[in-house]
Amino acid sequence: MHNIAIDGPAGAGKSTIAKMVAKKLGFIYVDTGAMYRAMALYFIRNGIAGDDEAAITKACEGIDVSIEYENGQQIVLLNGENVNDYIRTEEVSMMTSDTSKYPAVRSKLLDIQRNLAKVKDVIMDGRDIGTCVLPDAETKIYLTASSAERARRRYKEQVERGIECDIEQIEKDIIARDEQDMNREISPLKQAEDAVLLDSSDMSIEEVVDEMIRIHKNGK
Repeated sequence: MHNIAIDGPAGAGKSTIAKMVAKKLGFIYVDTGAMYRAMALYFIRNGIAGDDEAAITKACEGIDVSIEYENGQQIVLLNGENVNDYIRTEEVSMMTSDTSKYPAVRSKLLDIQRNLAKVKDVIMDGRDIGTCVLPDAETKIYLTASSAERARRRYKEQVERGIECDIEQIEKDIIARDEQDMNREISPLKQAEDAVLLDSSDMSIEEVVDEMIRIHKNGK
């Protein structure tokens, strides 16, 4: 099986790019962030605080997250419910950052992700794919962009969804999330030693997709 691991900070465009690369290469795209977001949504819906590790660990026992594909589209199921439309809010983003560091949350999803990669050609994106989830992936890419550019993209995305937001607050949230993701004890966000660094700040989406495919085919 061929596996591509994409890591990088929040708002770097990992999901958008990975979906397009997957389509061009005929790979299955696994959005690991969406899986963590589904769990975060469960915690929010059940009134569990992001800093209550004991309650979160216990709640993990009653959560089932799975991924299905319909017409090539990834559907994230939380206890059988399609939650694609509910997991992209800023509230869910912050809860995801708060709770994805806990061992119970990570181990719950790790097995699902690794099992998918064993039986399919997958492209997977997240914070610790190349370092932890798929350490043997043949292609590893660390995708990043400046915090200002990431905020601009997130702002545009939210406005297109009809959500009112403040670009300065979005950039502050992104910087705070970087800090949290890079400094957590378990599987912090970092570039794998054998990953190729790709800074997309001044690149179009198409340019990033083409460069990723080139890296995959050439090995560097």
